Amino acid sequence: MEKVVKNNIEVVIIEQNEMNIKQATSAIDAIMDIKYQTNCSNIVIDKKCIGEDFFQLSTGLAGEIFQKLTNYHIRLAIFGDFSMYTSKALKDFIYESNKGKNFFFVDTQQQAVEKLCNV
Repeated sequence: MEKVVKNNIEVVIIEQNEMNIKQATSAIDAIMDIKYQTNCSNIVIDKKCIGEDFFQLSTGLAGEIFQKLTNYHIRLAIFGDFSMYTSKALKDFIYESNKGKNFFFVDTQQQAVEKLCNV
């Protein structure tokens, strides 16, 4: 876990193997632990930390996690390669998320930090 500051905004970066998001409850618990340990509400996560069920919208995992994070005022940027996903619903979800202010899907860690620090 690394904490960076850009434009006076703090961001916590979670690298590969530091978290494994496969269930909503454990994901929320882990993210809330990070928030309270670091006193930071902006979190960047490597896509490799997230189970594939998250990217199958029919499981409801992404929606449940994003709803809880919204309730707790936590902003999240996920970085990695999303090009392998062919689901129109997922592509639309990513597109709409990237238009908002709370959740982003980007290619690199640097872009993720930029999104959270410039919104």
